[in-house]
Amino acid sequence: MQWQESLHSSEIDLGLDRVREVLDRLLLNRRNFQLITVAGTNGKGSAVAMLESILLAEGYRVGTYSSPHLFTYNERIRLNGHAVSDDMICHAFDHVDQARQSTSLSYFEFGTLAAIDTFYRAELDFVILEVGLGGRLDATNVLDADVALVTTIDIDHVDWLGHDREAIGFEKAGIFRSGKVAVCGDANPPRSLLSYADSIGARLYRAGIDFEFSNHDKGWNWRGGKMRLYGLPLPNLKGEFQKQNAAAVLMALDLLPPDLKVSHESICQGLLRVRLNGRMQMIISEGGVQQVFDVAHNPQAARTLAKALQSDEKRGETFAVVAMLRDKDIVGVIQELEHVVDHWYVAGLNVNRGLSSSELRNVFDEMDVNQSVTEHDSVRAAHKAALSKAGPQDRIVVFGSFYTVAQALDHS
Repeated sequence: MQWQESLHSSEIDLGLDRVREVLDRLLLNRRNFQLITVAGTNGKGSAVAMLESILLAEGYRVGTYSSPHLFTYNERIRLNGHAVSDDMICHAFDHVDQARQSTSLSYFEFGTLAAIDTFYRAELDFVILEVGLGGRLDATNVLDADVALVTTIDIDHVDWLGHDREAIGFEKAGIFRSGKVAVCGDANPPRSLLSYADSIGARLYRAGIDFEFSNHDKGWNWRGGKMRLYGLPLPNLKGEFQKQNAAAVLMALDLLPPDLKVSHESICQGLLRVRLNGRMQMIISEGGVQQVFDVAHNPQAARTLAKALQSDEKRGETFAVVAMLRDKDIVGVIQELEHVVDHWYVAGLNVNRGLSSSELRNVFDEMDVNQSVTEHDSVRAAHKAALSKAGPQDRIVVFGSFYTVAQALDHS
């Protein structure tokens, strides 16, 4: 992995020319699987997990590519719900390295091609690809999706995708294909996304227009076209917003070819079985303190996290452990959560693009945050300090990036 990171001049270099060139040299067999590509500012990881869980419940053979990982690189490439082995990954890396010849690839491009190589060599019915950044120029977009799903569109990665929803919406819509199915789970999509879909002749299905959900007792109902599903169980992912993600997933599944449909029973099983670490993941510590781990790192995700925390039963005090990357809207994230946090434990991230604890503390000082703020060198130290102060009626919320959650979970 370290060797791969040294191959290219920059960590992020959007574009498909180099990826296409190497993909052509891999000389893969004819594609026999249905491809579902998922993009979105937030919710794409949840959507991928639900798609995988439902399709596996139906008995299909499924390959899944997602990023980033929390603990081990193997998490990124899964066959039938299981992370692939080191040997399998290294074989795929070798195939990609031989095919690339002198072509320079970024870390993400190398990994994406390795996942594609793995999937083509397996006997699969479906492949699900989670877009890494944007959509139009992301390495996953080198393959044409049979079904393209965009979850939500909001401001993030502005240095690469643009500074407003219109610019970002255009980038997300880049995974759509002419004459193919496209699903948008954002009830208020940017005009750019709608215009792009129309200009290329994609068959776009929109939340609130072509499909919708409603609450029903302790579950929910779903409508899409002529299809109605009643009494569905809540997804096994915490947060009211997960029904919005699940509704878009059901629309994507409903648009599959007739010989690849899924049953009501498999949908229910898949929703009940779905797992996804680091998304509103709850753990109770030995001392009885509720801990919530969420990878929220942009204002929209922070707003969703805040709503979920507010809707939870009244507790004591809330201790927030936060560490972030420097290219994020840090002020926007803090503002969304400030009203639900009583004590802040800010930490440094010793990774590429990571903010030091002092830099993050300066942001809090400049914002004149009213709550107490303590500074810690590492996530582990901040998490340990929060645990030492929180009582059984309190809760600890860990958020800010995948790195933050991974380091805190490893400490738990």
